[in-house]
Amino acid sequence: MTQEEIKRHRVESVLKEIIPEALSTLDDARINALLVTDVVCSKGRSDAKVYLEPSYLSEDEQNEALKQLRKVSGYIQSHCKQTEGWFKAPRMTFEFDHQLEKISHIETLFKKIGGQKDES
Repeated sequence: MTQEEIKRHRVESVLKEIIPEALSTLDDARINALLVTDVVCSKGRSDAKVYLEPSYLSEDEQNEALKQLRKVSGYIQSHCKQTEGWFKAPRMTFEFDHQLEKISHIETLFKKIGGQKDES
């Protein structure tokens, strides 16, 4: 692992801790309870993609939450800069992480397949 990759992973792990703190300070209940599942920074650490847990939100609520997050992304950036003493924080884009739903669906399919083999 190169020195640049180590720095990027360090920034990602720090952002995973700081972003929920910043979200919890907001007044919007849809946003301040969101869980950050992962943060992936670009190679130069100038952009970061933040993945959020969508479990309790409907599709419409997810879209509204993403709109609100786009509006407050500047605040979250400045919160990260102040908290860590950084000169510059990555620009953040937010997405809901549907991996857990996919994994759950795949596990259900494997259980069905396993049940069919037992019956044979």
